[in-house]
Amino acid sequence: MHSLTPFSAPCNQFGAQEPGTAAEIKVTFPLFDKIDVIGERRHPLYAQLTGKTSPYPGDVKWNFAKFLVGRDGTLLHRFDAGVEPDADELVRAVEAALAAK
Repeated sequence: MHSLTPFSAPCNQFGAQEPGTAAEIKVTFPLFDKIDVIGERRHPLYAQLTGKTSPYPGDVKWNFAKFLVGRDGTLLHRFDAGVEPDADELVRAVEAALAAK
């Protein structure tokens, strides 16, 4: 059986949309501590996902950016905040990643 594990790394850098603590933010999947995704204190994960050597470089522009990472840790796709979680392009990318061996 294939599995997919979404996670959230809350950030309050975009319009103060995520002001609560980790305990106050309710999700049904793993939730990391709040981090910076832009600027000098950018978390190393986001430095890797968005840095110059990334296949999808450039700062995150708004909350709810999505990154699809393969089983081997390779960044497969990047979807901006405007792409809904159930958008066809995102669903196809996830299905392709799950089908890959």
